Amino acid sequence: EVQLVESGGGLVQPGGSLRLSCAASGFTFGNYDMAWVRQAPREGPEWVSAINSGGDRPIYAHSVQGRFTISRDNHDNTLYLQMNKLKPDDTAVYYCAKDIGSDPMGDNFWTVSGYEYNGWGQGTQVTVSS
Repeated sequence: EVQLVESGGGLVQPGGSLRLSCAASGFTFGNYDMAWVRQAPREGPEWVSAINSGGDRPIYAHSVQGRFTISRDNHDNTLYLQMNKLKPDDTAVYYCAKDIGSDPMGDNFWTVSGYEYNGWGQGTQVTVSS
């Protein structure tokens, strides 16, 4: 059973920083690309960042490029998102997600910006406000 548990969210002022973590279990973490997706109130999901299974090829949405850093520790089965210079528009629930890879497309999947995920957590709230 795939399980992803996000943590590290909270309330910060504009310009501040947060580090999100995602603890993964129930699958071979090091074999899968991973991603962060966020959803603001009354908005659809927004793809934020992804990283390949080996951890050496991160990619970012334009809105967070230069401010956020995605990383992973395959020994600890943990995904991270370092968020700096936070803006009010970054306010959202942040989810980590497991890329479907070569898994069959079943009933439990989520498509965001053309990427397909078959596992995600309950999310952690990030609020950026003065």
